[in-house]
Amino acid sequence: MSQITPILGPKGLPLVGNLFQLPRDSLTQHFMGLAREYGGIFSVNFAGYRHPFICSAELVEVVCNEKRFRKLISPPLTTLRPLAGDGLFTANGDEPNWALAHRILIPAFSQRARRLYFDAMREMADTLVVKWKGAEGQWLDVSADMTRLTLDTIALCGFGQRLGSFASTNMHPFVNAMIRVLEEAMARSTRPRWVNRLSVRAKRRFRKDIAFLHAFVDDVIQKRHMTPSPVKDLLGLMLEGTDPISGEQLSDTNIRYQVITFLIAGHETTSGLLSFALYFLTHHPHVLARTVAEVDSVLPSGKTLMYEDLEKLTVVEQVLEETLRLWPTAPAFSVAPYEDTVLPGGYHLVRDQRVTVLLPALHRDPVAWVRPDEFDIDRFSPERRASISPHAFKPFGNGSRSCIGKQFAMMEAKLALAMVLQNFEVTHDPAYQLIIKETLSLKPDRFHLKATPRIRLAAIS
Repeated sequence: MSQITPILGPKGLPLVGNLFQLPRDSLTQHFMGLAREYGGIFSVNFAGYRHPFICSAELVEVVCNEKRFRKLISPPLTTLRPLAGDGLFTANGDEPNWALAHRILIPAFSQRARRLYFDAMREMADTLVVKWKGAEGQWLDVSADMTRLTLDTIALCGFGQRLGSFASTNMHPFVNAMIRVLEEAMARSTRPRWVNRLSVRAKRRFRKDIAFLHAFVDDVIQKRHMTPSPVKDLLGLMLEGTDPISGEQLSDTNIRYQVITFLIAGHETTSGLLSFALYFLTHHPHVLARTVAEVDSVLPSGKTLMYEDLEKLTVVEQVLEETLRLWPTAPAFSVAPYEDTVLPGGYHLVRDQRVTVLLPALHRDPVAWVRPDEFDIDRFSPERRASISPHAFKPFGNGSRSCIGKQFAMMEAKLALAMVLQNFEVTHDPAYQLIIKETLSLKPDRFHLKATPRIRLAAIS
């Protein structure tokens, strides 16, 4: 038998292990600190259950082998099951509705389908531009406005719903309820079970918010049943599409879960990506100047962004990819081995033992990345990108369980960032220090900037 190497981790207390050491509002950042202390693998004691975390590309290569490991849902996602059920994001890999929905929805994210979403995406980005032009000289809450943008975009592109988030200073009630559910899900994952059971008021609020979110989405589905749309969006595909293998269709209950999944995952992560990208650009003036120069080259003064322009925005794409490296907005995923497994270094995992890949730490693996803490968009230049290990960069997850909407998200982010830079000079508050807000995803907290409309001379023909 091979030598067993213990998976080290912080010392805990009897019965509760490390639970009382876990900061509720900065859990990912706490784990990143443990990764710096313990290296490529460490464990955390959740009240008697030792959970390994993996942060090195060498070990990720092993656990991302889908012939040996399968995806398992872990907290806080397991806490979201009452909200999102067996939707794509919260389903385990062996649940039949995951495969059924995945096969039905693949056409909705094809290149042809993404082209059909372009006009709606641009329209929503225009609403952001109009709002910011009307707020010249004011400090803008970046994460709040990016949340409005991405929520309105996925609602319109996916479900034909105009939420009008920019028409009000308050967030849409759907967003407020969703944020409370996500925050409670994170809190439950850091509390002992007996504390969760005794948190009567929090449980009541949690159930009430979930009921509101379900009712909102059920109403959207019923209205579409009564008034079918000629537009083949996500909702239309789910209501009318059949599985090419079995011929089955999705139930209305599962469609509800999928709609909620896309509304949450489809806007939370992209809003965080855009917010972090603007943070990095305003804090790296030379990169900002280079990115603006590309935007000006592709979009001369007065030119409207077209679908064909997106592929020319290579520097913008590098900015987004390097942003995702440093702060992947969906920061972790969990897998488990089909059989007892020995990882490189002699670390033993038993069958079905859940292990979590911690992406912000993986993306800073010093073996895989040179100067891993620096913001360097040239890591993703065409000549250097091929040298990046696929096991060191996984912002959209892994394999068959990677994010089905990743191309949609990157297209939306590229379009929005280009239109912001085309229209505005952006400056940050020099006193601001980056604060990470953690719910299910990551985003900058209390990050504000000023957007001054640019005056550009029209190109002389």
